[in-house]
Amino acid sequence: MTEKKKQKKPSRQQVYTLLVQVGRKDGDGLPEGATGGALMIYASGVDEAEAVRETVAILKQADLAPLDVTGYGTLDERLEQGHDINDEERALMARALEENSVIVAQMTPFFDGEDLSDLDGETVQ
Repeated sequence: MTEKKKQKKPSRQQVYTLLVQVGRKDGDGLPEGATGGALMIYASGVDEAEAVRETVAILKQADLAPLDVTGYGTLDERLEQGHDINDEERALMARALEENSVIVAQMTPFFDGEDLSDLDGETVQ
């Protein structure tokens, strides 16, 4: 009897780009005087909802206080929208997919009433 090698099923996972606004919480690691912040995240999931759920759960475990999540879609969706995605971003997305993980690519603290509307837009393009 010959034993067939188990064939690996193709992954249904995709990587989603998320922008998460966080508030303040004791032990959050944000700089003194910051009122909150924004995190650019690449998260894997079978759909965007799963990627958001996993991201929020991990951020809460890290003593952050997620307030709002904006999804920008998968790599293909972002390219269709005309986003310019550099090699570094692509590498982080590939890593998130390979490791089935959530990767924080950038953290921007907010001070004195700043919020997501104060970002220059380059973060997601």
